[in-house]
Amino acid sequence: MSMLAPLRLLREPSNTSEGNQSNATVGAGGGWCQGLDIPNELFLALGLVSLVENLLVVAAVLKNRNLHSPTYYFICCLAVSDMLVSISNLAEMTFMLLLEHRVLVIRPSIVRHMDSVIDMLICSSVVSSLSFLGVIAVDRYITIFYALRYHSIMTLQRAVVTMASVWLASTVSSTVLVTYYRSNTILLCLISFFLFMLVLMLVVYIHMFALARHHLHSISSQQKPPTAHRGGSLKGAVTLTILLGVFFICWGPFFFNLILIVTCPTNPFCTCFFSYFNLFLILIICNSVIDPLIYAFRSQELRRTLREVVTCSW
Repeated sequence: MSMLAPLRLLREPSNTSEGNQSNATVGAGGGWCQGLDIPNELFLALGLVSLVENLLVVAAVLKNRNLHSPTYYFICCLAVSDMLVSISNLAEMTFMLLLEHRVLVIRPSIVRHMDSVIDMLICSSVVSSLSFLGVIAVDRYITIFYALRYHSIMTLQRAVVTMASVWLASTVSSTVLVTYYRSNTILLCLISFFLFMLVLMLVVYIHMFALARHHLHSISSQQKPPTAHRGGSLKGAVTLTILLGVFFICWGPFFFNLILIVTCPTNPFCTCFFSYFNLFLILIICNSVIDPLIYAFRSQELRRTLREVVTCSW
């Protein structure tokens, strides 16, 4: 696509030569395997929307003291992670456009160095975003199942340690991934991390939904007619579907791409799937746009503060 190759291994598996990849692509399905041509303007537009959204979330949490709690600190960290996704995307696209239009002429060694820096930023944002999605799920679980003990379990000190640990782990893992990007072991670790987060969110949210459903059933059994149970269960099921559906749709293709890189890098059909890597990146950026709508803007207190931030009512 350009001189820069973000997440080099993920875009072009190292054990697939250019000739084999080309032949496999033609043999697997012709035009379908040509990939999807996504304009740079779309990357830039989504990156800017995500950046503005998540900046507003961070500003609102910092402004309102009522939002200075572990729950909103985790949401704020998720917003920062999504901002890193946007910033890395904007930096990459801007750098690519400057190079392609000869506005910026630099040595190849500097280009490779910038490539590694951007890759580290992308990997760090991916790992931290996934981590804070899991942390928010666990925090909600504690809020519901241990409501009376929440403030003794999730103290501010523990919240700070959790956030610092996530950022440290994200930085270290991104450095290792970029340094040893040709190692299947590293990719397997990343895949295992995604599967762990997926299972964690499934178990936590389904358990919370089951508890809410049981609670509504207990209430509706005491009412005549028992209509609250059906409506409440439907609303809970919709919320659960949105949470897990957005997570799986936005992150699933990217990590399925990793699985295919490890298991069948030279298979013609896998090669076809690799050609849609830019689409998988778009979905991740879309996730950073959707996250504030799911986790932040549903809060009435945060929306009120957001209006004050937008109207500059400091």
